[in-house]
Amino acid sequence: MHNLAINYLTEDGYPTVLFEPSELIDFKVSWDWQRKWQDKLVENPLGTQAVWILQHQKCYTLGRGANENNLLFKKEKSPCDLYRIDRGGEVTHHLPGQLVVYLVIDLHRYKTDLNWYLRQLENVLIEVLDELGLKGYRVPGITGVWCNGEKVGSIGVGCRRWVTQHGMALNVNCELSGFNEIVPCGLHGQTTGRISKWLPNVQINDVRSQMNKSLKKHFELLWTHEKSLVINKNYFDEKDD
Repeated sequence: MHNLAINYLTEDGYPTVLFEPSELIDFKVSWDWQRKWQDKLVENPLGTQAVWILQHQKCYTLGRGANENNLLFKKEKSPCDLYRIDRGGEVTHHLPGQLVVYLVIDLHRYKTDLNWYLRQLENVLIEVLDELGLKGYRVPGITGVWCNGEKVGSIGVGCRRWVTQHGMALNVNCELSGFNEIVPCGLHGQTTGRISKWLPNVQINDVRSQMNKSLKKHFELLWTHEKSLVINKNYFDEKDD
């Protein structure tokens, strides 16, 4: 563990701001939030970390080196917003009913190892499923989480000077038809699922609550502030004033 991490860790965990907006968030808005927070944490290694737990309006995102052949439509005729972004991985789909988690944390405080970080994110998803009464598991050699033969959890991260951004998505009760327009995560022959298939009455807020607990446990987080109401798009600019 990095010396800064040892000095900065309180008895209860690493101070981290938790944002849980109640409305659907445009992808570009959340991406801007993450980049601004990442910039601040890179500049100030003792700064506070941040986590977002939210839902998006419909969109597709491509990782920095993603193959556009995994889009089953013409790029200029995308069914919804399409972004190429600064994370690893192939194409994925975001939409209401899918719980998305973004982490801007400093891996110097944990372990400067992206493989370790990806496995920790998988551990969070597997624990969330377990608490809901479902068996989540990994598939060797592939990042993500499966349940009953269907991929329900996707992971794609970015990292600069060991400060992360982006994160993971868990399909709760979302519509799945949009995944038929792509090869999700570039994985041919894999079935995309949602946990409402096995838990028909599952609600996003139930999963959100468990996600909060599992993140806190696996990353030793101390929530220093929660903002669950509507977040103004200029919120982070206002904080700079």
